[in-house]
Amino acid sequence: MTQTSLVARGGADNSAPSRRTPPRARRSGLSDKAVPYVLLLPGLLVIAVLLLYPLYQMVDMSFHKVGLRQIKVTNPAPAEFVGTDNYQQILSSDLFWSSLRNTVVFAVLAVAFTLILGTLVGLLLNRLGKKMSTFVIIGIMSAWATPPTAQAIVWKWLFDSDSGVVNWTLNLLPDWLSSLVFGRSDWSGQPWFNDTSTLYFVLIVAVVWASFPFIAVSVLAGLKSISAELYEAARMDGSGAFTTFRKITFPLLKPVFAVLVVLSIIWDFKVFTQLYLLAGGTVNRDAFNLSLWSYAEAFSSPPKMGLGAAIAVVLTGILLVITFVYVRQIVKTEDVR
Repeated sequence: MTQTSLVARGGADNSAPSRRTPPRARRSGLSDKAVPYVLLLPGLLVIAVLLLYPLYQMVDMSFHKVGLRQIKVTNPAPAEFVGTDNYQQILSSDLFWSSLRNTVVFAVLAVAFTLILGTLVGLLLNRLGKKMSTFVIIGIMSAWATPPTAQAIVWKWLFDSDSGVVNWTLNLLPDWLSSLVFGRSDWSGQPWFNDTSTLYFVLIVAVVWASFPFIAVSVLAGLKSISAELYEAARMDGSGAFTTFRKITFPLLKPVFAVLVVLSIIWDFKVFTQLYLLAGGTVNRDAFNLSLWSYAEAFSSPPKMGLGAAIAVVLTGILLVITFVYVRQIVKTEDVR
């Protein structure tokens, strides 16, 4: 009987090559549950070294009295443990409440204006053509990429009392219009940085100018992910621009706005470089925010680094509380939906 007939009758063909089971990959000694944590370990180590250890050092320093004797290169004296004395001194100081007020008011205004302007520019970019949109993005992102020190120097020159462009431009307005809008017609020698309110006005302008490009590009990226069919259906239903934004754009971009709000709050609460340069250092104590006050206590003569660290801890705690409450509210809203 031939081999072909055996195959036809259902017999086994021993001459055919047998299928071999592929060799199993060698397994490591780790369980499946442990693999993600092992992969996260390098990132956690970097965070621990760059963030958590300095944070621990700052908290530890806030409970000690640290001055020149403690930071000497040779034979430094041990820091004296003072418990909560630094925090009690902060809370009993009038500077704490004025600095906290300046910090909160500035952050609220800066975050609001940054988000509004950034959202409007993002909507505009979404309507522009590809070439024009790219040109505008490159232009505004150059402002966002400018270092804070350069930002402050540019805006301090623009608002200079003697040779500033702002005072020169305001003097070009008709006297009746300037008097009607601003209550004055002569802007020569206007000292923008001597008064706390005008100083913070310039600071808000400088921070919003540098911050809104990031918001605009983020909103633009979110808009690109929304289906055009939704907007087409809204136009067919006769929906206006504001109604379309409120009913379609904002709900779909709510996660994006949530992240942008948190980031903006963190950035604007701890603004330091621009305020330090615009205010001319730590001379005007009425213009302090918590960051500038912390620096002044830690590095002015005589340095009180323990007190400065305590102010920084308080600022960090305020930021953590605000961020936690805001994120928790967002999560609760999403759970209800």
